[in-house]
Amino acid sequence: MRFKDYYKILELEDSSVTIEQIKSAYRKQAKKYHPDVNVGNKLAEEKIKDINEAYRILSVPASKRKYDRTWNYNVGRKQKKTKTSGEMAGEFFGMFFGNGDAKEEIAEAKQQAVRGENIETEIKITIEEGFFGASKTIVLKNIEGKPKTITVKIPEGIQNGEKIRLIGQGKPGKNGGKNGDLYIKIDIVDGKKYSLKDNNLYTTIPITPWEAVLGTKAKVESIDDTKTAIYIPNGIQSGETIEIPQKGYRTRTGERGNLIAQVQIVVPESLTAEEKEMFKKLKEISKFNPRKV
Repeated sequence: MRFKDYYKILELEDSSVTIEQIKSAYRKQAKKYHPDVNVGNKLAEEKIKDINEAYRILSVPASKRKYDRTWNYNVGRKQKKTKTSGEMAGEFFGMFFGNGDAKEEIAEAKQQAVRGENIETEIKITIEEGFFGASKTIVLKNIEGKPKTITVKIPEGIQNGEKIRLIGQGKPGKNGGKNGDLYIKIDIVDGKKYSLKDNNLYTTIPITPWEAVLGTKAKVESIDDTKTAIYIPNGIQSGETIEIPQKGYRTRTGERGNLIAQVQIVVPESLTAEEKEMFKKLKEISKFNPRKV
């Protein structure tokens, strides 16, 4: 498609003209090449078509900006003029934004809204806080270096490594831009009573040597304070585990993992005289030797 220089058609020097100047130039050219004045002049008929087309494009700011990109590429950059660095920047912006007043375009671009950066941090919580949910207070420094206190709501069943997003609590935006967000990574720390792996909770259940030998019943307390009776078979070894379904850590959907109790055989630190005699007698009559190869 052949490029038409609408500014030249309206006898304007370049694109740095106002809409009023464009209207004035149009009226002048339309009057000059009006069909009533140029009856039978085929050249004038074609000329008035171009004049009307030029006015239709240049009189609307949006279409003018779009056209000016092409005009700057085909005509504006080829004009041999001495330009300062500021004028060169104006021409560059004119190619993309199509505004004759390049300085205004540059100033406007500098004032564009910029969204603030996101911030990431990490907090440690207990297994109980993650299971039941909790509120935690953290202190961060703002852009001026002053402390900023933020309360974080920990939802029930949050997962280890999961991130909580606080909208607008990140770094502030510029020129009216939105603030960034704050992302808080959750680190669930094992406690004295329970440890966590996936959604399973691990605990220990201490038993006596004779309970290990004879077998017994015991109760294991789960994280939600319910006690479950379990059977410990005779001959169980220290370190073996007993799994209790649906008594572990909860998920965000309310499902539960398992509670896994590890058996720990505990030897009494002190014995009565009678107990010592019984163990001595057992030693004499028992043929069990765990070190026998």
